[in-house]
Amino acid sequence: MRKKLRNTIIISASSLIVLTAGFLIFYPVPDPPVIKLKTARDSLSVAAKNQADRYSPDLFRQAQTCYDSAMAIWGRENERFIYIRNYDMVEDYARLSGKMANFASESTLAMMAELRQNLIPRTDTLNILLKKINDKYSNYPYPPEIHERISRGKMLLKDAETAFKSNMFLEAESFLTESENLLLSSWEFADLNLRQYFTSYPTWKKWIDRTIEASKTNGEYSIIIDKFSRKLVVYNKGKKINEFSAELGRNWVGIKRVKGDKATPEGMYKILRKLEGGRTKYHKALLLNYPNDEDAARFRRDVSNGALPASANIGGMIEIHGNGGKGVDWTEGCIALKDNEMDIVYRYVNIGTPVTIVGSMQDIDKVLEK
Repeated sequence: MRKKLRNTIIISASSLIVLTAGFLIFYPVPDPPVIKLKTARDSLSVAAKNQADRYSPDLFRQAQTCYDSAMAIWGRENERFIYIRNYDMVEDYARLSGKMANFASESTLAMMAELRQNLIPRTDTLNILLKKINDKYSNYPYPPEIHERISRGKMLLKDAETAFKSNMFLEAESFLTESENLLLSSWEFADLNLRQYFTSYPTWKKWIDRTIEASKTNGEYSIIIDKFSRKLVVYNKGKKINEFSAELGRNWVGIKRVKGDKATPEGMYKILRKLEGGRTKYHKALLLNYPNDEDAARFRRDVSNGALPASANIGGMIEIHGNGGKGVDWTEGCIALKDNEMDIVYRYVNIGTPVTIVGSMQDIDKVLEK
């Protein structure tokens, strides 16, 4: 009886083994989605190469998250018995990862193309503005903070152009936007101040007309100094006969109010003395009658109403002199010419020759349209 039971158990066990072996032989083992994961990984690699992490960060991050989820589920499934592993979710996440990565690449390339197209005209416009600033206001006595803004604006514009050439369009846009803010605000400051300064043009025009008419009437020489254009213009018998580049006081915009303000005065003056040799350290010099009556009256008013302190000194010793040609405004308020040009002017003039100094010989519209 025992023998019969043992044989039955052996036969049953054998049958179970045979059935199990048959099942294992004919039941397929789930294949891991290696190809789909590689496709997703390749799509992520392309997206990263296209800088999708910077231009389309949300899409790229979602694609990366889906890929990470696929790998995590694959790892968990691989810990299970081989015949009961299920890679369906791995495939779904891998497929979604690849799709999101492709979207990120497409979005990035479109955004880069759009940025590139937008940056080109913006850069061109800013270069034109910078040229205007250089042409119109290269010698303008900006406050130090405005000089700093212009210098930084120029530097950022160069940085933007360098980034653009390297296809770093986001950096280029950032540099360009900051440069625009700096240069535009500097331009607006200069333009506003210049227009305010040129409100004196009607007065300058009267001085100019009177000076030229006097030269025409008495047949003598006269000089007009145009501060904005940095020109000393010589007239004889009412006609312009010569013109020279001039250098001024460092704070040349506006009138001279007080000693030490480094401003070149404005008004109608005359030559008091002609100096040469050991009488001047500036090769040759023509001393003007600054302060004239109008300068003195204005100075007294400013002291009286508190615009200037009682200890203020109106100053003097304003000359047309040599030692110029430095290419910058450097004097304490005088007008400097190159020595050889000073020799020519010196020969033209005499004691009493009119010297009229104005902000500009042209109105603001003509100045700005150039």
